[in-house]
Amino acid sequence: MSNFRVIATNAKARYEYHIQEKFEAGIALEGSEVKSLRSGKLSLVDSFIYPKDNEIYIHNLYIAPYKHVSTYSPKPLRLRKLLLKKHEINKIIGKVKISGTTVVPLKIFFNDRNLVKLDIAIVSGKKKHDKRQAIKEREWGRAKQAMLKKDLNEN
Repeated sequence: MSNFRVIATNAKARYEYHIQEKFEAGIALEGSEVKSLRSGKLSLVDSFIYPKDNEIYIHNLYIAPYKHVSTYSPKPLRLRKLLLKKHEINKIIGKVKISGTTVVPLKIFFNDRNLVKLDIAIVSGKKKHDKRQAIKEREWGRAKQAMLKKDLNEN
């Protein structure tokens, strides 16, 4: 992934879950959906990934209808198949069967060959105290950066 353009990220996923394992998947899309993605008309909010019939699908991925399409426009919230290798599908299905784990999308992007890809992760939920700790670490990181910037500006 040397040269890619991020379309959207799921910031809530990193806050809500512990990431165990990541995968990069393709998405089966229609032409007008790709054009809509190029203009950034999508939302990863509330989308989730679930296996069905030995295949992996993404649910609730909102891709806005492309305005300039003349005839057929796919539904914005339709079920979309993820394109993964067989051993990756089997690994995901095996991990989802374990209680407490799920699969969520992290980000959607165009890779260096201009193909739409989706970073997905096998995750487990964080407890409330873990979320508080993540907030403390984030705020401390910001405070450190501010102090370093202040010291550099004084010298």
